[in-house]
Order: sequence, then C-alpha cells, then structure tokens
Amino acid sequence: MAHNLNYNERTGKYSFFSVQQKAWHNLGQIVEQYPTSAEAIKYAGLDFEVIKSPLYTRGTGISISNDGEIKEGGNILLPDNFATMRTDTNTVFGVVGKDYQIVQNADAFAFFDAIVGGGDGILYETAGALGNGERIFITAKLPDYIRVGNGDDVTEKYIFLTTSHDGTGSITAAFTPVRIVCQNTLNAALGNMSNVVRIRHTSGAKQRLENAHKVMELANQLSTQLEGIFNQWTKVRICDAEVKKLIQLALCPNKETLDAIKKGAEDELSTVFKNTVEDAFAYAMMSDTQQLNTTKGTVFGAYNAVTGYYQNVRNYKDDESKLQSIVMGGTAQTKAQRAFELCNQFSKDGADVLMLN
Repeated sequence: MAHNLNYNERTGKYSFFSVQQKAWHNLGQIVEQYPTSAEAIKYAGLDFEVIKSPLYTRGTGISISNDGEIKEGGNILLPDNFATMRTDTNTVFGVVGKDYQIVQNADAFAFFDAIVGGGDGILYETAGALGNGERIFITAKLPDYIRVGNGDDVTEKYIFLTTSHDGTGSITAAFTPVRIVCQNTLNAALGNMSNVVRIRHTSGAKQRLENAHKVMELANQLSTQLEGIFNQWTKVRICDAEVKKLIQLALCPNKETLDAIKKGAEDELSTVFKNTVEDAFAYAMMSDTQQLNTTKGTVFGAYNAVTGYYQNVRNYKDDESKLQSIVMGGTAQTKAQRAFELCNQFSKDGADVLMLN
C-alpha cells in the first residue's frame, strides 16, 4: 500500500511515531511507553517551526536608475500575500493571506495537554506529518472507557486532531471512539451534537485552541450518551434479512438505488453496490468480533457491520485516503453516521424503519 508520510532528508527519518503497534509500513519510530507531548513532537518529526514569508514577483518592465543605468525587471512585493514554509528544510507549503495565523505543531500538542489540565491524563498514541509536512495529525487517548454489555466489550475514547500549514482546511478536533476488540472506529454525531470542532486559521485560532475544555465537554457528553445507546442496542434483536436491508440503506449511494431497494428490485441494483453490500454482510455474519454476545444478532452488531466493513474490509488507495474516509468526514464516516441513525431508529421503532416488503 502506498503512503504519503513525510520523509525528512535532513534527519533521514519518516515523520511518524506509534506506541507499541507497528508504524505505517514499518516506517517511523515505534516506542514502548506513552511519550510526553515534548517527546511525541520529536518522535513524530514535528519539531519544526513554520513561518510566513513575504512573496515577490519578477517585474517585466525596464527602469533607469539615478546614475543612468538601465535595469530590467526587478522584484515586486505582492502585498497581503505570504508563503508558508518550514524553517528546517525551507520547504514552501502554500500561499496564504495576511490574516492567516500559523498554528505551530507545538500549539497542537498544547491543545491536547490543555484538555485534561496537563499531560498526566492524556496518552499520545500516534502522530505524524503527510506530504512535505504541510498536514499533521495526532491521536491521543483519553482516560476511561465506553463499556458495552457486561463491560467486557470496551471502546477507548480518542481525540483526533489534524491541521494544515498550506492554507487549506481548518484545524479539526474530533471525538473518535475506537472499539478495542476490532480496532473499529465508532464515530457518531447525535442529533445537533457533532463529534467535530472546526477552528479557522484566523487571528483568533490560537486563542480558541486554548479553549480546549469545549472539546472535552463534547467528548464527555458524547461518550456518556453513546454508552447508553450502545448498551440499549445490545438488547435489541435483529434478524439476518433485517441486517442486510439496514446495510443496503446505510450504504445507498443515490435516489435511484434507494427506490430499487424500497421496491425490492435486486435486478436494478448495480453489481458494484451489490458486491459492497455482500462484503459488509459477510463481515457481519463471519467476523470473530461479530460473534460476541454484544454483537451477534443485535442492532449493535449491525452498526459494527457497516463501520467494520470500512475499517477492516474495504481497500483504500493509501493510508491517507483511509484516514480521510474514516475520521475526516469522508465516505466511511458519512455511511457510518447513516448506519448509526438507522440503528437508533430500529431500536426505537422496530423493522418498519427498514421499509421491508
């Protein structure tokens, strides 16, 4: 599988670290103990500064100096435009305006430390840089867990943060639970409560990063509600035909496909869609993680069929594409949210929500 991890020719290292688990493609630094934020920055190759540098263009006209010398061109300053660049390699990331405020990599880690009032409660698990270092990401584990069933089906609580230095995108912090038994991401937004906080790269960006307690409040509220919902789902039975119908509805790509599903017209469904549904359904029926008491024949299992398909079955172009799809608002996250809403409706209203014939 291809990768887009930043390789620093100056240090001869890839910009990535992981605790205990194998780093992507055996690249990066693997550490045994959870590092401090200062250590994590170094392990991940994120210990560089980013600056805004004035932009100039080459003039095309001819000018005559005071002493009569004829000159061609000359550098012309472009007002209100700057290049962002890293100071260790002088690599230019992108062009930004005068109001763009750089959020240094150290600021991003400071955001995490502020979440729990210091480094003692936060565990940095992975961090890295993509491309030339213009996009960075950090995952950090929060204290406590979401416990499902008798408590043996455990979901860890993570905050995922990504930011860019090239003028694209916003600073994004997301509450991202991961079910331990299958390393399956269980992103979910509840009603009007999103699991994501986005902060623009403007003059107030750094100050808003320092208001990290808002993200912690979001994580606490969501984890409490999700624990109640997931435990309710383990008590709601669902048959195989209903699981398949729920998967069809969750993965449905357009109105034409939805109409065919409603009519039960399997012959009108595309081969690609039918194969995708079959793969997700097979995961629901055969995966070892789906045979636990909390998942087998339950609505919680149906939800994990969809999230687990995207996490553990589907092929991606590269790791960056997978990251984008699952935790950065891509297809997997969108479909998982649809599955979450369907499962929630099913647990309350039964099979009618699946429009079964």
